[in-house]
Amino acid sequence: MGQISVVAERSLSAPPEKVFDLVTDYAGTRGQLWPANITDYRVLSGGRGAGTRISYRLHATKKRIRNIAAEVSSPDPQTLVEADQNSTLRTVWQVRPQGAGSHLTVTTTWNGGGGVGGFFERIFAPIGVRRLWTAVLDNLAARLG
Repeated sequence: MGQISVVAERSLSAPPEKVFDLVTDYAGTRGQLWPANITDYRVLSGGRGAGTRISYRLHATKKRIRNIAAEVSSPDPQTLVEADQNSTLRTVWQVRPQGAGSHLTVTTTWNGGGGVGGFFERIFAPIGVRRLWTAVLDNLAARLG
């Protein structure tokens, strides 16, 4: 068993405040950014930033579906942490200034399994998670224009 980490990044032409505002909008924008392999997205409480609770189903494959129930915290004004209450899965969103725009980094970590299943998880799961966050970042970039 070891920790698995997946990073996706994007430079955006919008200022950090605008990007962070959209990323923290769980009741509106965030639900519109998901690709097709995320279903049943719901805001359970809150809706903006820290204190929000969300749930969704992540379809890693046709047969492998993970139920996510995340609580959102914000350790600093440019960072969100989504902590799954069902597992060790954590997703950290960081928005930093970059020139006239911003740079958004999404990092997802979790403790992988052991044995043969864990071996394949370490190889294939990062590909799927990176594809998920790349699609979300593509949708966010398109929304920003």
